[in-house]
Amino acid sequence: MVGIFAGIAVRDYPSAVQWYRRLLGSEPSFYPNDIEAVWQLADDRYVYIIEDHQRAGGAVCMIWLDDPAAEIARIAERGLEPDEIEKHDNVWKYVFHDADGNEIGIGGDVGSV
Repeated sequence: MVGIFAGIAVRDYPSAVQWYRRLLGSEPSFYPNDIEAVWQLADDRYVYIIEDHQRAGGAVCMIWLDDPAAEIARIAERGLEPDEIEKHDNVWKYVFHDADGNEIGIGGDVGSV
């Protein structure tokens, strides 16, 4: 089995929940407590935010998708645009930064679409 439970520390939890709802396109799957929100991306694959002032802003992660361009279009409809686009041959990474500076990449192999 393969799975992941990746955490992103934020300073302003209520604002971060709103931003990640826009980025991920859904309400959190569950709230374990008053300072965490969890989104299930696929079977056994989760990303969560947690209010942690000491560690906020240092996350770097990438969500790999089969059709990243289609997802970027959906994210744009929700009012977010990538800060930059990194192109490495057929692999493209659309880079977003939350208010704390955490880097969230949405990417994949654009040659396979």
